[in-house]
Amino acid sequence: MLIQILPELGLYAMMLALAMALVQAIVPLAGSLTRRPLWMSYAVPMAWGQALFLLTAFVCLALGFLFNDFSVTYIADNANSNLPWYYRLSAVWGGHEGSVLLWSMMMAFWGLAVSVFSRNLPRDMLARVLSVLGMINAGFLIFILATSSPFDRILPVPPSDGADLNPLLQDPGLIVHPPMLYMGYVGFSVAFAFALAALMGGRLDAAWTRWARPWTNLAWAFLSVGIALGSWWAYYELGWGGWWFWDPVENASLMPWLAGTALMHSLAVTEKRGGFKSWTVLLAIVTFSLSLLGTFLVRSGVLTSVHAFANDPSRGTFILILLGLTVGASLTLYAFRAPRVKSPLGFGWFSRDAMLLFNNILLLVMMVTVLLGTLYPLILDSLGLGRISVGPPYFNTLIVPLTVALGLFMGTGPVTRWKQMAPRELIKRLWLSAIVSLIVALTIPWLYDGAWSLPVSLGLLVAAWIVVPLVREPLTLIRRFGLRGPAKLSRSHYGMVLGHIGMAMTIVGVTMVSNYDHADNVRMRQGHSVEVGGYRFTMTQLNEVHGPNYLADRATVRVTQGDRLIAMLHPEKRFFDARRQAMTETALDHGLTRDLYVAMGEPLDDGESWAMRIQVKPFVRWLWLGALLMAAGGILAVCDKRYRHRSRTRQAMEARP
Repeated sequence: MLIQILPELGLYAMMLALAMALVQAIVPLAGSLTRRPLWMSYAVPMAWGQALFLLTAFVCLALGFLFNDFSVTYIADNANSNLPWYYRLSAVWGGHEGSVLLWSMMMAFWGLAVSVFSRNLPRDMLARVLSVLGMINAGFLIFILATSSPFDRILPVPPSDGADLNPLLQDPGLIVHPPMLYMGYVGFSVAFAFALAALMGGRLDAAWTRWARPWTNLAWAFLSVGIALGSWWAYYELGWGGWWFWDPVENASLMPWLAGTALMHSLAVTEKRGGFKSWTVLLAIVTFSLSLLGTFLVRSGVLTSVHAFANDPSRGTFILILLGLTVGASLTLYAFRAPRVKSPLGFGWFSRDAMLLFNNILLLVMMVTVLLGTLYPLILDSLGLGRISVGPPYFNTLIVPLTVALGLFMGTGPVTRWKQMAPRELIKRLWLSAIVSLIVALTIPWLYDGAWSLPVSLGLLVAAWIVVPLVREPLTLIRRFGLRGPAKLSRSHYGMVLGHIGMAMTIVGVTMVSNYDHADNVRMRQGHSVEVGGYRFTMTQLNEVHGPNYLADRATVRVTQGDRLIAMLHPEKRFFDARRQAMTETALDHGLTRDLYVAMGEPLDDGESWAMRIQVKPFVRWLWLGALLMAAGGILAVCDKRYRHRSRTRQAMEARP
């Protein structure tokens, strides 16, 4: 009986969550403006209640999927009785309605986390922060209830079985990828809320950045992992062997990541030196606005992509209105408040302040480049001026040199001093790093391939330049204090080191796989061999296998190098009967320095042969290992002990008028 009424329970829980979000948005803010402690005290219990009821709604939907309640339209469209249980649970966010509910629930839990870990904030500041978060989630809950309810019924006669989950999403990577991506998107709302709360209170000092900085680092880490998982999924699931296609939806996640990276560095300057105050607030607004823009692109129907969720224009219009209200209101508040803020910060060209400023500028130029390349075709199409496609050549031509410049400043920044530094001293600190980086860049291409390559040397030069200067400070401390010296550096410093090393690893992976990739489209049948990239691939067997909800042709491919057996690979071509859709399941042999990649295409005319795509991809795994290191660096920085000294931050903020 309980299972039958779960959709109604979930719907009522969302309505109650909306009521609490509205109270959270209005009452605490009014209390902070009128200095009424009782009204401000509503913020925390409303945040808790909102999280509780949205969790209830999410659990109701998950149980409906688990027990195959096909009377619910969303479940009938995205599940099937033969679908394995773990994919039935991941199908909760496999379509538009469920993914927006997941987004809203995560927003509520970010607000819950703020209410728990920020209780030592001044009461009026906490009330304003939670009020802003309540406004955002109230908008999304209205959107869900008005256009995207996941609990709509099929009455009076529900289908006997469901249409099945999109085969592209029937993958372990897609169980984790969307939640991680949404955690990053939604997490930037906390920095946005802190920025607006600081603007409302006229407290654009270093104190608010101390509280916003760990939340920003955490959101950035989640988004980094989410983007990496999406790239990894595209690599092994789509069968083409690429890791980034500059798809508009991929760009939608990259833009807030670039702006968020700039925001993290700007927060550091504001906290440590009291500079970039207005700029930091603007970056917080821009970063979250780009997260909302990504939501609009994915769910509005303006894009055709394997990543896109919805094609209902009414939903896109609603999100566009929500985006316009959020951006318009925040920028209006910024326009009135920011000019009053002065940053009497002076610094020279050769200083850490200047290096971080240059990095900020480059990151924002990269973001604008991606934004223009993504939106320009959409704008032309909407105005009836024709359709154009902006693809990899545009992005690669502009982003690659900007990344090189960014890497040069990344290597220089950690060894410079705040405020000012003599050029001669900077050269003294960097000359050895420059020589080591140059040696690495010139020798590795010869050792790896027996020939010099300008693109490879340039990429390796940038990667080495980022990493080598990082060892200077620990070595200096070892010389002064012995082996205990590096322990004097903070977790935030080591988080920065991990993040920069991760970026260097990603650059190495991109450089090596882009220049040394071996790929061939071949015709293979049982007993036939081909050689690609120094490896011999032999199809030894071809048979038919039955999966839980698909039928597959599976090949067995023996990979050898000389007389040595390297791997036995099993690529598949799957056919999902419920969706009447075929999918490629690639086979991979992983390695730290190379991947062997085999994907089945289509059967050929003779009935015995198959089109196969075979690739040898050097150092491709460094792409994702680098992203994980970057995320680990962000999390390590959050663990810095100074973020736990809340009492001093509160005293500093309360001392302000």
